[in-house]
Amino acid sequence: MRQVRGKDTRPEMVVRRLAHRLGYRFRLHRRDLPGSPDLVFPARRAVIFVHGCFWHQHDCPRGARRPASNASYWHPKLARNVERDREARQRLESQGWRTLVIWECEMRSADELSRRLTDFLGG
Repeated sequence: MRQVRGKDTRPEMVVRRLAHRLGYRFRLHRRDLPGSPDLVFPARRAVIFVHGCFWHQHDCPRGARRPASNASYWHPKLARNVERDREARQRLESQGWRTLVIWECEMRSADELSRRLTDFLGG
C-alpha cells in the first residue's frame, strides 16, 4: 500500500489540466480545509474531490469490487473511507463551500467533464 498515491494521481492530473485549460485557477490539497480537497477555487468558494472508484467505493462496477483476501481488513477500511468523505463534504458545505466529486469512471469523455466543470464553476 506504500505505493498507492494519495496526491497527483492520473485522474486528478486529468482534471487539473482540463480546469487550467478552461481558464480556472486553483490551489491544491489545502490541508486547512476538511478532507484536504484535491482542487480548491478560493474565489469561487468551491472545491473538487477526484475519487478513485475502488478506494472511495463508487457504485460502478469497478467500485463495487471488494478484495476477497484479508476481507476483515479491507471492508472496514473502505467503509471508513466512504464515511470520512461524507463527513468532509458536510463540514465543507457547513462552512459555505460548494463541493463536487468527480469519479474516476466519469472521466472517459473530456467533453462531458468540461461541461461538468463549467456548470459547477461557472463562466
